[in-house]
Formats: sequence, C-alpha cells, structure tokens
Amino acid sequence: MARDEKSVHRSLRLGSSLVASLLRRADEAGESANRLAERYIDEGLRREEHPLIGFRGGAGGRRAALVGTRLDVWQVIETLRNSGNSAAETADYLGIPEPWVRAAARYYGAYGDEVDGFAERARAIAEREEELWRGEQAVLA
Repeated sequence: MARDEKSVHRSLRLGSSLVASLLRRADEAGESANRLAERYIDEGLRREEHPLIGFRGGAGGRRAALVGTRLDVWQVIETLRNSGNSAAETADYLGIPEPWVRAAARYYGAYGDEVDGFAERARAIAEREEELWRGEQAVLA
C-alpha cells in the first residue's frame, strides 16, 4: 500500500495458529501485526501476478528481485536500459533466460516508481559506503 493511500478497515477470520504465527513473526520483526499482515498480503498478490518476482529485505528496505537469482529488479532494469532496451542482450550479459528479463520489465511496468525509489536509495547507500571506505583507507595508509 502506498504511504499516502487511505487505510480501510476490513475484518477477516483467520485460524488461531495463523494468528499466533503472525504475532510471533511481527514481534521478531519489531513491527505491528497489522503492518506485517498488510505486507504479506501485498507481496502475495504481487507474486501471483508476477510469478518470477520475489521480495528481499536488507539495506534500503524490501525490494523486488528475480526468484532464484541474486538480481534485484532495479539491477535488471538498469542493465536493460544500458543495453539499448534489448532483452536478449540483457539476458546474455546477466546470464539469465530472456523471459526473466521480460518478467522484470513487466514488474517494472506495474511498479516502476517503487523500483526507481529503491534504486535511488541503493545508489545513495553505495555512495555513502564508498565514502566511509575511502576514509578508512586514508586512516590506514
């Protein structure tokens, strides 16, 4: 759900063991059960629509990625753009099947702003880490 999107109350009946698992996982993750359930539903719906796309956590937040690879969707899209938007060239360069490039492009078509936002955050983190590394190297030299 987009941050500026209005929340709507909806009651659901869930099995007690499912609720217990959700509450335990929310506690472990340090977030509310409502927010975690919302994320799980959102990601589940997206996975059904985009079966080659999964989600990962880490620095910069959760992000869309190609299942079975180490590639985030933003990385595939960046490579696609640098390959003249050729899915075949991108697939060859990344060493993945062309349908996987197309799956990333399809996901990007639906959630491009979100993917671009993560890419910007990932670049900012990388720049900061490089600055810290250069500072470390200056001290160690």
